[in-house]
Amino acid sequence: MKYLGEVTVAPVTSTIRDIPSEVLLSKQDGMHNDCANNCDHIQTVSKAKIGSLITTLSKEKLLELHNAICFALNL
Repeated sequence: MKYLGEVTVAPVTSTIRDIPSEVLLSKQDGMHNDCANNCDHIQTVSKAKIGSLITTLSKEKLLELHNAICFALNL
């Protein structure tokens, strides 16, 4: 990733809709509050636009994220 000026992200939101294209995150996942990773709005952005909060997800959350992306993109 050191060669790229952009990264693809799934935004995090405090609006939790409890749908298959979201992954619920909490303090246990390194977040400040309960929130959702929204895979319906995957986008590529400049690294300069990435905020300071970056967390490492567990294997279980990564699998949930994989499933949510597959659902959102109808894969």
